[in-house]
Amino acid sequence: MSPTPVTFASPTAPIAYAWEATDEAVAERYGIPIDQVARFDLNTSPVPPDLAVRLLAENRFDRPISEYPPSDYRALVAAAAARYEVGADEIIVGAGADEILDLIAKAFLPPGGSAVIPTPSYAMYRVDTEQRGATVRGVPRLGPEAGFAMDVAGVRVAARGSDVVWLCSPNNPTGLAEPDGAIESLLGFLAADAASEGVESPIVVLDEAYAEFVGTSLLGLRAAYPRFIGIRTASKAYALAGLRVGFAIARPEIIDRMAPYRPPGSVAVPSVAIVTAALRDDDILAGNIGRVERERARLSGALVAAGWTVRPSVTNFVLVDFGTPDAAGRVAEALMRRGLVPRTFPSGHPLAHCLRITVRSEGEDDRVITAARDLAEGRP
Repeated sequence: MSPTPVTFASPTAPIAYAWEATDEAVAERYGIPIDQVARFDLNTSPVPPDLAVRLLAENRFDRPISEYPPSDYRALVAAAAARYEVGADEIIVGAGADEILDLIAKAFLPPGGSAVIPTPSYAMYRVDTEQRGATVRGVPRLGPEAGFAMDVAGVRVAARGSDVVWLCSPNNPTGLAEPDGAIESLLGFLAADAASEGVESPIVVLDEAYAEFVGTSLLGLRAAYPRFIGIRTASKAYALAGLRVGFAIARPEIIDRMAPYRPPGSVAVPSVAIVTAALRDDDILAGNIGRVERERARLSGALVAAGWTVRPSVTNFVLVDFGTPDAAGRVAEALMRRGLVPRTFPSGHPLAHCLRITVRSEGEDDRVITAARDLAEGRP
C-alpha cells in the first residue's frame, strides 16, 4: 500500500521523494471515513498554535495576499536572527527546510560531484544529491546499541574529495542526537585533511530540524568551520509544517553563494507573518515541546507494555523495531486498516524491520495503543 521513500517515476525521470498513501487513498482502500485517518508518518503536530489560528482568522498580515511577500523577508529574518542568536546576514529563508536543502545542492553539488550521507537518515539528502547528477557516498551508521550514531571515522574517509556532507542531529528516522563532541571532532578531521591535501574542505550541512526538542544547537560551529551550514525549521517544534518555512544559517559568504538559487517570493505572505510572530513567542515553543515530551513518554510506555520494542527518542516521533521486515509489514497493514498511517521503510532499507510513529494527540495515540494491545492478543 505504501510507496517507498524515494521513487523513480520512469527510467529517465529524476529520483523523487514520496510520502505514504494519502488520506483519501487509505479511506478508499480500507472503507473507513476519511476523518478517521490519522497521520503518524509525517512528524507533524496535530494542532497548530493558537496564535497561528487567530492571525489566519483575522487576516492580519503585513500586506494583502494579493501581493507578493517582501523579497528580503526582513521581519522574518530579524525574528529568526534573534531566536537563533545569529546575524541577519547569516540567514537565508526558504519554503521549508526542503527548499533550503535544494538551494544547498544547487549551490555546492556539481554534476559528477559527490556527497556523504551517514545512513539511514532523511531521504531528501539522497534525492537532492542524485537530482544534481552527483553520487551518494553512504556510510552505515553504528547499530542500535550505539544509538545509531554516525561512524565518524567512516564519514571522514568518505568525505575525502567529496563536495557536501549531509548530517542530521537529532537524526530522522532514528530519533537520537549524535553523541557529544562527535560532530565537532568530524569537522576538525575534515579541516585537517583538507589542509594537508591542499584542497577546499567539503560543505558540511547540519540539519537541526529537531534541535528544539533537545534544547541545544551546534550553529556556533560555523565560526571554526567556515563551510558549515545549519538548517532550522518552523515545521516541527513550532507545529507549523503547513506554512513551509525553513532557514539556512551560515557565514555571510556561504549565504551569498546560495542566494542566487533562491526563487523570489517562495514563502507566502501568511507564512511570513505567522512564523515571524511565532519565533517571537516563547510560550509557543515551550508549550509544544512540553506536550510532546509528556505524550512521547506515555505513548512509548504503553507500546512497550503491549510488547512492542520502542527505541529511545528525543524527538516528536519514535522508532519501533519489530525484528523482521515481514513483521513490520504485518503491523503496518493492521494499523492502516484502522486508519492509522505509520512511516514504513522499503525492502533493503536498513530499518525495513521498523516503523516510525509520530507522537500526536492523546486521543490519536490511544488508537495506536489500542491497536498494539489488540495485535498482542491476536485480534487483527
